[in-house]
Amino acid sequence: MPMENICERLGEHALYYVNYAGRLGIFLFLCLTSILAPPYKIRPVIQQIHFIGAKSLFVIVFTGAFTGMVLGLQGYYSLRQFGSESALGSAVALSLIRELGPVLTALMVTGRAGSAICAEIGIMRNSEQIDALECMAIDPYKFLMAPKFLAAIFSLPLLTSFFDVIGIFGGFLIGVKLLGVNEGAYFSGMYKSVVWDDVYMGIVKSLCFAVIIVWICAGKGFYLHLERSGGFGAEGVSRATTNAVVLSSVAILVWDYLITAILL
Repeated sequence: MPMENICERLGEHALYYVNYAGRLGIFLFLCLTSILAPPYKIRPVIQQIHFIGAKSLFVIVFTGAFTGMVLGLQGYYSLRQFGSESALGSAVALSLIRELGPVLTALMVTGRAGSAICAEIGIMRNSEQIDALECMAIDPYKFLMAPKFLAAIFSLPLLTSFFDVIGIFGGFLIGVKLLGVNEGAYFSGMYKSVVWDDVYMGIVKSLCFAVIIVWICAGKGFYLHLERSGGFGAEGVSRATTNAVVLSSVAILVWDYLITAILL
């Protein structure tokens, strides 16, 4: 392939992705400003809290329990080499509260609720329901997006808290009940090592991840008709949903590193 064609392709790709990033940035700005604009309706927000938060609770509890159990098992055998089994509670709690709780909760919510949000908005775009809303002078950002953002911002910190608590008791089950770590040492080590800054870091991460999940998943569905690889039909919706989950997951991991670097 001639060099000119290669440069032309590279330029075309760069322009497309810069344009797409700018479009998603404007989308986020319009969604966040629509939250502050009246009218304020509680019922759609509660419905989204039920969908994003309550319906994700089972998978969060299940994932949190087994993550804590694995941490308890791995932590016990690692700490035993140094004669520090009593620090197991501290190791499990800090791992969950600082890192694993917010990140794994966000990834689980992305897979369960984020994909559904992208598919829902994408199908509405495909069937021209969003165009119909605009024709009726109904702001789609206020009507569709604002409740999802508010519900995610409310639900993610709560789900992360459930994940952390269940995970700590999962580590307790393995470390104390199965492997014989002293119960008092498990909890006293956790009380001494976990401080407010650790909890604060987890809350900040979960709030940022909530915005990222809804922003990317809803944005991919909202601009489905502008997808370069074809956005119409069932294939277009499935492709956009897959891309939304992948992009959200990568963004969560990148932001996790950035927030940790800033707050530590």
